[in-house]
Amino acid sequence: MNHGEHGGHGGHGDLIDCDEVFVDAALTAATNVHRQLGPGLLESVYELAMMIELAEMGVPAKRQVEVPASYKGHVLGVGFRADIVVADSLLLELKVVDELNGMHLSQLMTYLKLLGFKRGFLLNFNKKITEGWHQTCIYMNFPVPPVFPVVIA
Repeated sequence: MNHGEHGGHGGHGDLIDCDEVFVDAALTAATNVHRQLGPGLLESVYELAMMIELAEMGVPAKRQVEVPASYKGHVLGVGFRADIVVADSLLLELKVVDELNGMHLSQLMTYLKLLGFKRGFLLNFNKKITEGWHQTCIYMNFPVPPVFPVVIA
């Protein structure tokens, strides 16, 4: 996908949505990775493990996807890289932090806007699975305010 065609969306009417199948697959993959690896590894390790899980499910995904930025019609180049894009329609941003915060949410919202995507997740792999995804996952259905917490069994 040429993400440049979606960069710099000012309005929200033409956002790319994703099928619920991909949402379910992404959350299942994240849960499986978290259960297998546990907390405390590098973000890149979780990212690669997520790609393996998604591939085994037959879910199309790309990692380190370039997110070009533009200003007043001028391309500013590739300013960002999205961790994982599922099915050219769902953004997954992975973190390994003590707590997700407003800066992480702002990053997710900016990437969604630049990619022209409607939905994305912030996934924090730095918590024990027994603490639940409700402390580690923020779901964004852009431009609607984020849903936090998300509880995944």
